Amino acid sequence: MNTQDIIKQQIEQNNVIIYMKGTPQFPQCGFSSKAVMLLKSCGAEFASVNVLEDPDIRQGIKEYSNWPTIPQLYVKGEFIGGSDIIAEMYESGELQVLLKTIA
Repeated sequence: MNTQDIIKQQIEQNNVIIYMKGTPQFPQCGFSSKAVMLLKSCGAEFASVNVLEDPDIRQGIKEYSNWPTIPQLYVKGEFIGGSDIIAEMYESGELQVLLKTIA
C-alpha cells in the first residue's frame, strides 16, 4: 500500500481525524496544540496521526490535501483546513455544529 492509500484509508476509517505534529497529549507545535484544544473544547472524539513519526505521511498529507501546512483536520472524509480555519470555525460556532452532527 502506498502512502496516499494509507492516508485515504485513515481518513475513511475515522469520522474526525487530525494530522498533527506530536500527539493530542503532547503536541509538538503551537498550531497543533491550538487545533487540539479547540477540538477538545467542542467535546469531539477524534483520531490523530503524528506526522513527525513518518516523513512519508508528513509529505503525503500535504499532497493529498493540496495544503502546505500541518495540522490538517478532516471530518467525514472532507478536508476542513488547518489551525487558522479551525479557529475561525470555532469562533463562529460552525465547528461545534459540524462536530455535533457526527457525535
